[in-house]
Amino acid sequence: METYSIITFVLAFVTVINILLAAVVVFIERRDIGSTWAWLLILFFIPIVGFIVYLFLGRQLKQKNFYNLSAEERDHLKSAVNEQISKLKEGDDYQKNDVLNKHSKLLLMNLTSSNSLISTDNNIDILSDGHKKFATLFRDIKEAKKEINIQYYIIQRDSLGEKLRDELTKKAKEGVKVRILYDEIGSRRMSSSFFKELISYGGEVEVFFPSTLKLVNFRINNRNHRKLCIIDGEVAFIGGFNFGDEYLGLNKKFGYWRDTHFRIIGGAVDDIQARFILDWHQATKQKRVQIEQFEYRAEKHSGTSPVQIVASGPNSQTEHLKNMYIKLIMSAKESVFIQTPYFIPDSSFMDACKIALLSGVDVRIMIPNKPDHPFVYWATWAYAGELLKYGANILLYENGFMHAKMIVVDQEVASVGTTNIDPRSFRLNFEVNAVVYDENTAKELHELFIQDSQLSSELTIETYRDRSFVIKLKEAVSRLLSPIL
Repeated sequence: METYSIITFVLAFVTVINILLAAVVVFIERRDIGSTWAWLLILFFIPIVGFIVYLFLGRQLKQKNFYNLSAEERDHLKSAVNEQISKLKEGDDYQKNDVLNKHSKLLLMNLTSSNSLISTDNNIDILSDGHKKFATLFRDIKEAKKEINIQYYIIQRDSLGEKLRDELTKKAKEGVKVRILYDEIGSRRMSSSFFKELISYGGEVEVFFPSTLKLVNFRINNRNHRKLCIIDGEVAFIGGFNFGDEYLGLNKKFGYWRDTHFRIIGGAVDDIQARFILDWHQATKQKRVQIEQFEYRAEKHSGTSPVQIVASGPNSQTEHLKNMYIKLIMSAKESVFIQTPYFIPDSSFMDACKIALLSGVDVRIMIPNKPDHPFVYWATWAYAGELLKYGANILLYENGFMHAKMIVVDQEVASVGTTNIDPRSFRLNFEVNAVVYDENTAKELHELFIQDSQLSSELTIETYRDRSFVIKLKEAVSRLLSPIL
């Protein structure tokens, strides 16, 4: 009788918990309908396991004031955004730039949804090779005079990671303020002890969404995927390269690592710095961050490239970066060139690509021809194969691993950053991209794509139709799992 009572109590307790969680999912979190039904099914059909899965993967972040900014800080940001919106609607100086004028609706959307300010005085260098990227970065680090702020999803405990630590330690010894922010899951082998000497000289190291007792991480699904470096408030790096030997092509599994990074000098550096400050603010928790602690560049530069820094994450009310991609594709008149390691779009993104293709736009998508995640690889094949039927040109990069996250439209506007074309980047991870309204930069990226095409094979409709039953099965299973990959 006693055993029966215990079982009854446990079942009743689990039922109550499930009902409460169901109420949270339906009435408070207000997810999309498909996601809501998926979690309800999990909670009710596998109640105990479903509850545990929900704790790790299901909980949404708060969207209101996620970064705990003061009212004064929020008002300051909003006033700057409203000022630029007013100038844009009035015409002002933006009409003098043909590309900005042509894409003013994209500019306005990014301002309105993501508070992405526009700066027009930028110089941009494109870094598409790991050796050149890191050589350039270390050169700028050695020349730092005031502060170095670094944020990476992955920092490896290998020779490149050690070189980063040692160079930053030297600068800390010289009195330069050094801050490092890395992601707990992306840099799973990292620990603060790795930076012991740097910290002893005043360097600061923080972890984004750290695990509890290094064992449990309730935010395993919400990672900070951004890669940023800001030096003296004068120069900034943003793009796809993480920090590790594999990004120098030293991993035999991947071979040459093809990625894209921007080095920017100009007003956009302030916006990249602001993005770092927000993430630093969140990671430091109770330690109040004063904006005055960060050096800001005040003078103008001689660059002429307009840039917006667009960020998105699970704290966002809308999928800013996905919407930005879709808006870019829908604005295309001639061509859309995309490079991405993962191509797992949702229906809205697929529809945008199909509409562009049916309208006669030249849509080319370059993906790697070697997997780093098998399910992701075969899901990518499934979606890319579907677009073949509409006339897309699907290119398989053969010269190593394609990790660049780039889109260029009509050789006049482009975006480079950390965002993959998949649900994780669009909804779950914290991401950031630089949108450039400049023909010279767009044409250079367009030409890089053409050069990479010479190192790629083409996935034709005939080849895709003749794929084996095993591959079709892998695609079917992977596509079914794609919403959670």
